[in-house]
Amino acid sequence: MRLIGPNSEQVGVIATSVALNLAKEANLDLVEVAPNAKPPVAKLIDYGKFKYTEKIKAREARRNQNTAEIKEIRFRLKIDEHDFEVKKGHVTRFLNGGDKVKVTIMLRGREQSRPIGGVELLERLANEVAEYGSVESYPKQEGRNIIMTLTPKAKKVHTQSEQRRRGDQSRAERQARQAARMAAKTGTGETERNEEKPARAKQGADPVPQDLKASQTA
Repeated sequence: MRLIGPNSEQVGVIATSVALNLAKEANLDLVEVAPNAKPPVAKLIDYGKFKYTEKIKAREARRNQNTAEIKEIRFRLKIDEHDFEVKKGHVTRFLNGGDKVKVTIMLRGREQSRPIGGVELLERLANEVAEYGSVESYPKQEGRNIIMTLTPKAKKVHTQSEQRRRGDQSRAERQARQAARMAAKTGTGETERNEEKPARAKQGADPVPQDLKASQTA
């Protein structure tokens, strides 16, 4: 087999038994990294450390990836201005949250013979939310519907990981404040108990009888 050293240096083609002895002497594992190669390729590594590193990398990759969902908003072709503004607000909120938005215009009856009105409505929506997202797929008719997809601006890609980081930082700060309050409370209690001990000792002393005082004076 062809052996690669722990620092990715080429050791060369050697017998498997020799490679196993080298791994044992270095207190490392012999791991086959390309079994189908001719000859097969193996590497000397600390397998436990390798698996741990791979796990950390996979976790970071999941944390940093964009987990955007696709939200859907439906419009009627003959929508009044108030309803349009309400639905536009939903679209803006979804885009701000880092999600894609699928906007559907539902055509009914004779509206299907004149879909241009739906296209114009979608184009108006895209222009009015351009600050928050851009058109990923332009309006196209699919059966009785006209569909357009909007995607959030690039700055929203890492929103989730940033929010998680801020949440972790805020949680750590709260825990630190709680620990400080507990320490201060414990210190105050100890001080109060220490101050009470002399007072109790003084109060507990037996008074000298008056007749004993008189005899001592005489």
